[in-house]
Amino acid sequence: MTPHDEQGEPRPMLLPSDERPPGAPARYTLKFPSTWSHFDLDPSTRDASIRRRIEEQAKGHAKLTRDQVDSLVREARKAAREAHAQGALQVCGLLTFLADGSTLNATTMVMRTRIPEDQSADLVEQMTAAGVANNRRSPGRGTDANRVEIVELPEVGSAGRMTSIEDFDYFGKATVRTAVHQIVIPVPSSRDLIVIGSSTPNISLSENFFNVFDAIATTFRFHDEEVPDGVGPTRTDNGK
Repeated sequence: MTPHDEQGEPRPMLLPSDERPPGAPARYTLKFPSTWSHFDLDPSTRDASIRRRIEEQAKGHAKLTRDQVDSLVREARKAAREAHAQGALQVCGLLTFLADGSTLNATTMVMRTRIPEDQSADLVEQMTAAGVANNRRSPGRGTDANRVEIVELPEVGSAGRMTSIEDFDYFGKATVRTAVHQIVIPVPSSRDLIVIGSSTPNISLSENFFNVFDAIATTFRFHDEEVPDGVGPTRTDNGK
């Protein structure tokens, strides 16, 4: 679960401090539903902690086989490894076991990226270029699932929103059709962007999950160097 203080409020996560321009915020918070869990990204502990979490959640579900549980563990570990390799600031996920043995599965990852100096930092131009590229290759091109727009986030301002249907490689053995949702937030006083990338393989419920992902994104807040009242010590970039 995302880090919280004793009052149940999320603790601010640190934004990377390298070359942070004066006036750029140092921290952010993002709230998740209570049913979501925080991914351990620390290479020294993540494999064991991921298995413990999934096996605990799987207890009592008689229709689940050991192969199914092991497959979920491998998938979660792969996601955590890739997130760490990409420098993710935070990863949280939903895993719910249904009575028939199927699952509801979703993941949200927070990334920071910097716009190259030779590219425009205009949000509309950034999202237009991303939308054009996405519609050239996405299996969902030409459908309502593929959308690019500018939205307003409370206390944040304008942000880019892009949804799509993608085919992702699964351990080199198969492709998994996945619903993808991205929110792109300009970091004030900088050329940095915060990208809140969410996905789910439950394609038939993509619109429902997109609504959930939107709700999560609306809780995003920047914070300056001061820690808000009532909030405990901050976490490091990867949640350790």
